[in-house]
Amino acid sequence: KILSTQSPETLSCRLVAFNLGYLPGGDKKIITVPETTELALQAASRIVGSGGLISVLVYIGHLGGRDELNIVESFASSLPADTWVSCKFEMINRPVAPVLVLLHKK
Repeated sequence: KILSTQSPETLSCRLVAFNLGYLPGGDKKIITVPETTELALQAASRIVGSGGLISVLVYIGHLGGRDELNIVESFASSLPADTWVSCKFEMINRPVAPVLVLLHKK
């Protein structure tokens, strides 16, 4: 729970972290989905302040995981390069290993 005296319009944070897929040890039928992930990324990009970071760990080894990665990559690609740095880390020799996407606001 985040407590703040700021209104949502002026709220600013330094880090937003996403761990997409399903909850480890939980019901694997309950997963994050591209549509709500995209909305959450849009909201995160509005509240991250200058010098802040959005970290997105995408588990691609489950049904729908690659679709979700495509949405994350599309979102990252759409950010203006003059105010954002977007990068992706993936393991080349492990095709279903999680992919880390970092979005840094300049």
